[in-house]
Amino acid sequence: MRAPNPGQSISVPLKAGPSITVTIINYRTAAMTIDCLRTVVDDMDRAAVAGQVIVVDNRSDDGSAEAIEAWIAGEARAVPMRLIRSATNSGYSGGHNQGMAAAPADHYLILNSDALLRPGFFAAMLKAVASDPGGRTGLIVPRLEGEDGVAQVNCFRFAGPGSEFIRGANTGPVTRLLSGRVVALDVAPPDSQIEWASFACILLDARMVAEIGPMDEGYFLYFEDAEYCLRARRAGWRIRRAPDAVAVHLRGGSGPVKALAKARKRAPEYYYRSRSRFLAQAHGRAGLWAANLAWHAGRGVAQLRRLTGRRPHPAAEHEAGDLWIGARNPTTTHRAEG
Repeated sequence: MRAPNPGQSISVPLKAGPSITVTIINYRTAAMTIDCLRTVVDDMDRAAVAGQVIVVDNRSDDGSAEAIEAWIAGEARAVPMRLIRSATNSGYSGGHNQGMAAAPADHYLILNSDALLRPGFFAAMLKAVASDPGGRTGLIVPRLEGEDGVAQVNCFRFAGPGSEFIRGANTGPVTRLLSGRVVALDVAPPDSQIEWASFACILLDARMVAEIGPMDEGYFLYFEDAEYCLRARRAGWRIRRAPDAVAVHLRGGSGPVKALAKARKRAPEYYYRSRSRFLAQAHGRAGLWAANLAWHAGRGVAQLRRLTGRRPHPAAEHEAGDLWIGARNPTTTHRAEG
């Protein structure tokens, strides 16, 4: 199937059931994006989904947009596919907003380029949609797992002063004492516990998107999913799990922060700006400052390990100062590139 021109809209095939637009962002990950696309269209064909796939290239400028367009042009598929070349690197929110705006549907699957859908994914998602017709389920979360089949955590509580104290202290007794404030939930939590879910792979109801608006483009990368869930919950929309819908998350196509955190290396500035923006939107500016001070208090507790002859767990490089990035004007939008 030949890709339509960039300004050309796509007509969705007439099939039974709700329509789904899948949006994927490419940024210099052509081979990974094509692997992702292949699993998406294979399973959409398998489930006879009425839908289309939009890839937004966030100004890769490395030939990957051309490679993806060539792959799309060479595929004879029933599912329409299209690549949009963004004029700028508009980040995760901006890229997905472009994709959703280009192809209105009943539901939007937000998908990382480093995700692969297991067979039966769309059938399970559509079953979850059908279980709450006309209801207030706005976000449906699949099971995420690694290539080895081990489940990944993709449901969370909102960060705040309590969780930042835990993160600063990084000691078992504090974590156990304040376990109700730990951000990460279990791999299969009850729906009632989920405050936000990862947008590495998630299905959004178009009614909710129309009501609360698109993703906040003040976030370049990170925390945009937490903010969107916060906005949705405040508007009365619910988050549900669909554990029979399974996606493999390779964790290689979105951003470097998880790897940097594991190595205790310095995170990029845009991460801390996103953190400040979210904490202020969730808890007010006073809550943001309280969270920062709680982190520092936690670091003080961490130093008490020295009294028992043990070294405190190290924080990330420069984090004591970096977490104040954006604290003075947390809702100011800063555009990052790359």
